[in-house]
Amino acid sequence: MTAGHDQVKGQEHWTSKGDVRLFLWEKAAPKPAGTVLFVHGSSMASQPTFDLQIPGRPSVMDWFVRRGFSTWCVDMEGYGRSSKHRDINSDIANGADDLAAASDYIIKTRGAGPFLVYGISSGALRAAAFAERHPERVKRLALDAFVWTGEGSPTLEDRKKRLPEYRAKNRRPIDRAFVHSIFARDHAGTADDSVVEAFADAILALDDSMPTGTYVDMCSRLPLVDPAKITVPTIVMRGEYDGIAGFDDLLAFFKALPNADKQFAVMPGIAHASFQQKNYELVYHILHAFFTQPEPIYRGH
Repeated sequence: MTAGHDQVKGQEHWTSKGDVRLFLWEKAAPKPAGTVLFVHGSSMASQPTFDLQIPGRPSVMDWFVRRGFSTWCVDMEGYGRSSKHRDINSDIANGADDLAAASDYIIKTRGAGPFLVYGISSGALRAAAFAERHPERVKRLALDAFVWTGEGSPTLEDRKKRLPEYRAKNRRPIDRAFVHSIFARDHAGTADDSVVEAFADAILALDDSMPTGTYVDMCSRLPLVDPAKITVPTIVMRGEYDGIAGFDDLLAFFKALPNADKQFAVMPGIAHASFQQKNYELVYHILHAFFTQPEPIYRGH
């Protein structure tokens, strides 16, 4: 199912949020069974995360298209190809605004929705905030490498030491060593070096700095979402070695989700950047199973 396939064709799109231009990327099956909207994290744009092209290893967008889905991702304001001109740090709330604009465009352009929404790391916070604001647009919600209060997160404890620096400016520099650090900080060896290098190449081709807003939010403003207000079916996905997501923090969040159609998945052998790990097929499987799960039937309450 991986190598030997014709390459899945992609199409770029643009939409506006005021004077901000947002870049969207679409890959779709001919008659899609559903539409997946992928939401990127703090330190990379959308295409490197969700459509990284490596021979013999399908991107998550290609993998889902080959299983009959339409897939979309969007560069948040301040990232990748989207506008970077405003004097802001592109925080979580701004990202939720971007998702509202992107989903509005996809609904109007393709008649799609409600969406199967996947967010990773700060993208999971953006996706959760979007689901709080627009539950009618979210069919199923997947939160990977998510953080609620930040309790029990060694990565955030370490990051807080640089909080004054992140608060002082809207952007922070990134380089290849920084991308390497994402894969070294939790548990070495969970990703192939060749994949890490390809990921770094793709990230650095688009950006040499990243907005600080998600770091400031995750170090000083948690919790940013209220699980009681997330009414859509939800899966919380937690890598075995992920230093962002404290177990007890996530379990408390999970317990408070009101919809009984919910799952908590632990992903063995996975650190933080799930789709770039050696065990990426396991992540794809968990996500696909949740997105294709039959709706529950309720009778005679």
